[in-house]
Amino acid sequence: MVAFTLNGAAASAELPEATPLLHALRGPLGLSGPRFGCGAEQCGACAVLVDGRPAHACTLNLGAVAGRSVTTVEGLGTPDAPHPLQRAFLDEQAGQCGFCLSGILVAAAALLARDPDPDDPAIRDALDGHLCRCGSHNRILRAVRRAAAEMRGAP
Repeated sequence: MVAFTLNGAAASAELPEATPLLHALRGPLGLSGPRFGCGAEQCGACAVLVDGRPAHACTLNLGAVAGRSVTTVEGLGTPDAPHPLQRAFLDEQAGQCGFCLSGILVAAAALLARDPDPDDPAIRDALDGHLCRCGSHNRILRAVRRAAAEMRGAP
């Protein structure tokens, strides 16, 4: 059994330590936010935060998160109290199909945690490993800038 913190609460999975974290999250832990895209760290659909840093859940072994903190898109906010990024993505209509958004949202949250006022090149760099096939890139950039401003308390 591997025990860790998931979205702020104690969690455990009775799976072999070599099991990809994504399988534990989507399987016995019942989350649907992180998605399987490529399985090779190339698309970002599976991204989660491990101790606040982006990680690919498709290739990260479950054993590697023992005793650590994992945050998925479900841990960013709730329907009643969404994270500023979630609210901004809705307001900017930054998603179309939404398949990529959970990974983009957690990567953007990590960016804003370390840089509360990122410029466009910094946002692009932070999201470079996330593929969006819908072509929502400009709206995604606007949404991250909007959330950053809200989180800073800027008008």
